Amino acid sequence: MASKAVEKRTGADVDPRDEPSAEWGWHGSFPKITRAGGWLVALVLFAMLIGNHESRTEDIWLIGLGGSIVIALLWDMRRRRTAWRR
Repeated sequence: MASKAVEKRTGADVDPRDEPSAEWGWHGSFPKITRAGGWLVALVLFAMLIGNHESRTEDIWLIGLGGSIVIALLWDMRRRRTAWRR
């Protein structure tokens, strides 16, 4: 009798107290679009290297930011690929 009173929650259930948007409907993220957007932003940053720059300061920032985004995306790809092993 006691086991029926306790209900297990599945991992997909979202408590409206934790996430207010769950109360009015959809709750989720756009993982594929976010990753594609990251690659697009990195590509645009590297494309900005072509231009009429007075000094190399802009180039350093563009390479640094674009490289950071690429490293984060590669880390995310590796993490998703090996997530089932953990």
